[in-house]
Amino acid sequence: MKNTTKLLASALFAVAILFGTNVKAQIITPNKLRFGVGVEGGIPTGNASSFSNFELGGTARLQYGLSNHLALTLTSGYYNFFGKDEPGTTVKYQSLGMVPIKAGIKAFFTPNFYFGAEVGAGIETKTFQPQGVNEDFVTKDTKLILSPALGYATKHWDVGVRYENYSGQSNNYGLVALRVAYGFGI
Repeated sequence: MKNTTKLLASALFAVAILFGTNVKAQIITPNKLRFGVGVEGGIPTGNASSFSNFELGGTARLQYGLSNHLALTLTSGYYNFFGKDEPGTTVKYQSLGMVPIKAGIKAFFTPNFYFGAEVGAGIETKTFQPQGVNEDFVTKDTKLILSPALGYATKHWDVGVRYENYSGQSNNYGLVALRVAYGFGI
């Protein structure tokens, strides 16, 4: 519940920033690049929810306009799934680290609202380690990432909600996340 409150507070903060600034329509300029840097928080799903309650990360996104309503994206960064307390103990699970490398599209269906879809690889930098298991026997895997998103963008601000699924090596998990980003043309 505490993490849900944090995520809700972050969402309200993002909305306040958007409406407290001079909002202008997102215009994708064909053959032009945009660069954005974002902060995100999320709630793990699937197998990850057994050892983590919260994800926090940062991402950078490069966007190339194909038309006034469609762009290609390339996103990377770092996510940390914070370990939660093991049930019945005072010991915390080890956190899970992930470096996503994703390519995708961003399609605007109104001047500010968009649908996004990304696919890529997630490289685990540290992985869940059950208590009593030697670190030498724990592998760091690469996962397939599939991620649909909905968002709202202005000339500089981008707020998006997405589901991200990580699959591979018989261990599937996911993430529901909110990303708040600042972007500019380059």
